[in-house]
Amino acid sequence: MADHDAIRRFVDEVTVEPDPIERARAHALELGAAPVSPAVGAQIAVIAAATAALNIVEIGTGAGVSGLWLLRGSPRATLTTIDKEPEHLAAARAAFVDAKVPPARARFITGRAADVLPRMNEASYDIVLVDADEEGVIDYVEHGLRLVRAGGTVLIPRVLAGGAVADPVRRDAVTTAYRTLIQETQASPAVLGALSIAGEGLLQLTTVAAEQR
Repeated sequence: MADHDAIRRFVDEVTVEPDPIERARAHALELGAAPVSPAVGAQIAVIAAATAALNIVEIGTGAGVSGLWLLRGSPRATLTTIDKEPEHLAAARAAFVDAKVPPARARFITGRAADVLPRMNEASYDIVLVDADEEGVIDYVEHGLRLVRAGGTVLIPRVLAGGAVADPVRRDAVTTAYRTLIQETQASPAVLGALSIAGEGLLQLTTVAAEQR
């Protein structure tokens, strides 16, 4: 375990964050917003770039950190970010202004994801990032898989729950939810799943068209 911790620290330390994301991270930490780690941020940026994402949904703003990483990967994308904390959304707005993100590329929705997601158009997005309300992660991922187009990707950071998921003794609700999510999606023919241990962990689920299953 110590070796794994050292690897994670190295990956985070070697990842270079652009100055606006560093400033957004500092503000997020002041607010207690728990943004994604630099390593996970870099990974989601690469995924956004590789998929040429144009329409992205983010559940949980991280006060702007994850959104800036996603838009860094796909400069032409439009990001819809949902958060129940107005203060976190305000911080994200300020971070986007600081990073010179054009206003038309970001839409901010204040509200509970459980209330907002059912009203969004299905099969309309390239990426959905799920980073809010750990207790509801399975429901949010189900919504995410409904919202992404065929071949779209749902990203779930923090999925290793600080290492608890790998400990069979841990049976609390959050750990069990993440463990169930990983196991069920790995076995599902409806998605291609990959689990990264960088940072706090990142589960990547890309939908498979029915005719390809």
